[in-house]
Amino acid sequence: MGEDTFSNQKAKSMDDLISVIRACRVCEDFLEPNPVLQASSQSKILVVGQAPGRKVHLTGIPWNDASGQALRDWLGVTPEEFYDTNKFAIVPMGFCYPGKGPSGDLPPSKVCAPLWHGNLIEKIENLELILLIGQYAQKYYLKNGYKTLTKNVSHYHEFLPKYFPLPHPSPRNFIWQNKNPWFKTDVLPSLKEKIRHILSK
Repeated sequence: MGEDTFSNQKAKSMDDLISVIRACRVCEDFLEPNPVLQASSQSKILVVGQAPGRKVHLTGIPWNDASGQALRDWLGVTPEEFYDTNKFAIVPMGFCYPGKGPSGDLPPSKVCAPLWHGNLIEKIENLELILLIGQYAQKYYLKNGYKTLTKNVSHYHEFLPKYFPLPHPSPRNFIWQNKNPWFKTDVLPSLKEKIRHILSK
C-alpha cells in the first residue's frame, strides 16, 4: 500500500491521479483488479456509489447496467450528460468488482475510499454536489447521519447543499421503493430540480 500512497501524493493532475488509480493493485490478493471511475477537474457533481457490478467490471464503464439506467432516470439526465466528465465524476467506495457473496455482490473494499477519495475530491475545482448512493457511502461521509439509510434519504434536506443521500437504484430495491412511496413523490422531484439547476450553469 505504501507505493500507491506515495504515487497518490505525487500525482499532480487529475489525469495523473486517475492513471495511478487504474493501475492500483493493492487488493489483488482477494479480488480481480480493474478500477472503474471517471472524473475531471471540472466535474460539477460527484456520484459516490458502492462498487462495480460484474457487467461494469467487464466493460470498464461505470453504471453500465440496469442500476445505472435507473439512476439516470432518477437524476433526469441522458447517458451523454452522465458520461460527460465535466458534468459528472463517478467515484465508487470500492473501485473494483468485489465478487459474489451468498446474497449478491460482496461489500466494496474498505481500502479505496481512505486511500484515494480525498485526493480526487481535492482535484475537482468547483464541485457543487456529492450524491451518496447506498449505505456504504452514507456511513463513510455522513458523520452526523442517521442510523438507517431510510432516515438519511427522508431527511436529505438536512445534508444539503453538500450531500444528497439516495438508496441504491438496483432492481433489488424495488421493495424498498414500494414501502417508501414518498421517495418518488417528494425526493426525486427535488433531486431532478437540483441536478438540472447545477447542470444549467
